[in-house]
Amino acid sequence: MKRSSLIIVIGALLVIIFAFWLCAFQVRTTEVAVVTTFGKPTRSLNDPGLYFKWPPPVQRVYKFDKRIQSSLFENKFREDLTSDGFTLLTSVYVGWRITEPGVFLQKFPGGIPAVEQQLGTLVSTPKSSVIGKHPLSDLVSANPGGSKFDQVENEVLKAVQSQLQTNDYGIAIEFLNFKKIGLPESTTEKVFSRMTEERNKLVSAVQYEGESQANIIRSDANLKAAKILAEAQGVALKVQGQGQTEAAKYLGVFEQNPELASFLFRLTALEDSLKDKSTLIFDQQTEPFTLFKGAMTNSAAK
Repeated sequence: MKRSSLIIVIGALLVIIFAFWLCAFQVRTTEVAVVTTFGKPTRSLNDPGLYFKWPPPVQRVYKFDKRIQSSLFENKFREDLTSDGFTLLTSVYVGWRITEPGVFLQKFPGGIPAVEQQLGTLVSTPKSSVIGKHPLSDLVSANPGGSKFDQVENEVLKAVQSQLQTNDYGIAIEFLNFKKIGLPESTTEKVFSRMTEERNKLVSAVQYEGESQANIIRSDANLKAAKILAEAQGVALKVQGQGQTEAAKYLGVFEQNPELASFLFRLTALEDSLKDKSTLIFDQQTEPFTLFKGAMTNSAAK
């Protein structure tokens, strides 16, 4: 009797453990889950924890990784045409994550491979459309700051996100970037020519700016020189006027006493001749040395 009771208890425990194993499941922090009832999604679980369900085939659980998935699309280059008629080879990669596991399960029963296939189509058309609105220089430019690469990537990202919202795939695109950009051989020569033209334009612009600055500096210098010259001429005229005024005063005195004028002129000439140390041999009859006549006579008298 005791042995049969033990067997019953053990059997009951095994049934409970088996039932718990069939009905209980855990969602980890890196997962989202969907519970289906007879094949139809009935409950989405986005938070980690322990949950219960009816055993199969009534209910089943599908778990997905909710972390950002990185997928490379168009691993082979795809040709896109720019607005100025150049062929551009591009490939992109995106980061996406599951936002609505129930919708995701219905849209992509094949899992991640099905997602990547669908996203490849969703990315291709908007990318070609956006690139077709931009010239080649927005993606490939020799000028510093001339490229609008980030802007083009953001435009493609917004276009893809808009399609996802419209069709409700249960996923969200977190980022989108160009992985590779290339040029076919037929376009490379044209691109180099375009880059050379851009560089020449840049050089011409720098030269023009330098010449403009030089002209400004020369004009400023000429203006300052003319101003200084005008001021100097004004001062000279003022001094000349003052000299003429003083000369006019002395001229009246000299006209009244011509002998005084003659004496002063001779004295000035004699002073100029004796500025430097020198020995003079002169004739007292020659001007202005006639001034020494009286001095010589007085000296002899003494």
